[in-house]
Amino acid sequence: MQVRTVAEMIAAGTPPDILFWVGCSGSFDQRAQKITKAFATILTKVGINFAVLGKEECCTGDPARRAGNEFMFQMMAYQNIQILNGYGIKKIVTACPHCFNILKNEYPELGGTYEVIHHTSFLQELIDEGKITLREGGSFKGKRITFHDSCYLGRANDIYDAPRKVLEALDAELVEMKRCRSKGLCCGAGGAQMFKEEEKGNLRINQERIQEALETEAPIVAAACPFCNTMLTDGVKQKEQEDSVKVFDVAELVAASMEG
Repeated sequence: MQVRTVAEMIAAGTPPDILFWVGCSGSFDQRAQKITKAFATILTKVGINFAVLGKEECCTGDPARRAGNEFMFQMMAYQNIQILNGYGIKKIVTACPHCFNILKNEYPELGGTYEVIHHTSFLQELIDEGKITLREGGSFKGKRITFHDSCYLGRANDIYDAPRKVLEALDAELVEMKRCRSKGLCCGAGGAQMFKEEEKGNLRINQERIQEALETEAPIVAAACPFCNTMLTDGVKQKEQEDSVKVFDVAELVAASMEG
């Protein structure tokens, strides 16, 4: 699959309607790359006029700001804003809630104001508009699926319904963990915790969270964040449940259920 860059499309005189912001995880992490491919496949199949920045995309600076390095954050942010504004980007879709949150809520104060959409909200729009056609009796029909709320998607931006509506469109049986929505438990990677040594404690957060997922007896744990995906997958491995429980991004489930 060939995904064009913004530079290529503008040079050809056909600027994209949407920029797909891939993010560091989606670019470099092998597991998250599968999420990137799944979402790009969906966009391509439904005929969305989109592009990526490619090598021009820099980290949003979210981890740097969360870790307290404001100087590095602003350097990264200004570089990105200069590129985005230079291309006249108006609408951004991303599969990373961390990128989504900082682009939507923290870039405007630095001069970067865009319409930023999380990929689960965008998928819901495409399903509601009839642009995504799902196979009847698809791969996940009747399957028990539990959804893990990302902190930066849920509590930070109040997006709870979109991913659930997408999962319900798969004709799956959605079961909730005991802590969900605004009371959901962090996967353990937020606030730049992904990039530092863990602190001493009695139980790792991702192990506690995956235990709550296992209690639902759902063979599929759906996530909407590459960091959450990593932490939950590690939790499944630590519980030695790889054969019975799988962790997928919402986009991967949709891509596997589409017609054509």
